[in-house]
Amino acid sequence: MSPLHRRKDEDRGELTRVMDVPTMLAVILYFFIPSATSGAILNDEAGGHHPHQHNSLPPFVDVLPPGPFYDVERSANVTALVEQPAELNCRVNKIGNRTVSWLRHRDTHLLTVGPYTYTSDQRFRAVHTPGSEDWTLTVKFAQVRDSGMYECQVSTTPPMRHYIWLTVVEPKTTIFGGPDVFINRGSNINLTCVVDYTPKPPSYVIWKHNNKVITYDSERGGVSVVTEKGPRTTTNLLVRGAFPKDSGSYSCNPSSAPVAEVVVHILNGEHPEAMQHGGHSPSEVSALLLGAAVTLAAALN
Repeated sequence: MSPLHRRKDEDRGELTRVMDVPTMLAVILYFFIPSATSGAILNDEAGGHHPHQHNSLPPFVDVLPPGPFYDVERSANVTALVEQPAELNCRVNKIGNRTVSWLRHRDTHLLTVGPYTYTSDQRFRAVHTPGSEDWTLTVKFAQVRDSGMYECQVSTTPPMRHYIWLTVVEPKTTIFGGPDVFINRGSNINLTCVVDYTPKPPSYVIWKHNNKVITYDSERGGVSVVTEKGPRTTTNLLVRGAFPKDSGSYSCNPSSAPVAEVVVHILNGEHPEAMQHGGHSPSEVSALLLGAAVTLAAALN
C-alpha cells in the first residue's frame, strides 16, 4: 500500500473515532433535512400563496371515511311521552346524491323516502332541511304501540342501515311500600307518591283515605302534605300518631296521571314479616341505619 493510501485510511479511522453516534446523526440531519424543508417551502410558494394551509400532522390523523357514514351520537334512541310528538333523528355525513328512507322494523313497513311519506298513517312525516345532514322521522301524538325499532336506510349498494329504538311511555303514579303498608299503633303513617312521565307537572295531587279527600284542618289533626312539582313530581303524606281508624285505603290522585293506591294496616303489637315502620320496609330501615352509621363513623374520623 502506498504512503498516500495509508494516510487516507488513517484519516478516515481518526474521523470515525472523533465523531461519535450523536455527532454523525447531526451531520446527516444537517445535510438532508434542510433540502427537504426548503423544497416543501418552494412547492408551497410555487403552487399557491397559502403557506398557512400546510398541515404538519400525518395525513391519516383527520381523514374521514370516503363515503356516507352515520353520526351515531346524533342518531340515538328516543324516549317520548304518550300523545306527544316523537322525533327520531338520523344524521348522515357525506351523503352525496343518495336518499334516506325510514322503515318500521317490526313489519318492515316503508314509512318515508327522502321528503315523501309512504304510509297512510298521517302521524308519520319526514323532515329534512336542504343542505342539512339530519333526516328526521316525526310521529305526532305518539302511542305506546309505536314503540319499537326503526331503521334509517341510505341508498348505497348494498344499503346502509342504522337502527333507532323508540320507547313511548305513559304517565305513571307509584306509592312506595305498597300494595300493603303495616304500621304500629301510635307510629306515623308516612307515604310517598311519585308521578312520572307527564308532559307537564300535574296541576294538583289529591290524597284520599277510603275514597274521601284528606283535609288538613279536620278534627283529627296531625296531617300534613308536602308536594314538589317537576319532571318527576313527588308528594309526601304524613299522618302523626296512627289510630285503628286510620286503617284502610290511601290513594294518590294526580290531575294528569293514573291513581295509585295502598292499603294501610294499623297493628296492635303484631309483628308480621311484611311489617313496615312509618311507611318504610325493614330493609329500607336497615339501609337507612347503615348509611347513618357510616356517615357518623366518617365524621368521627
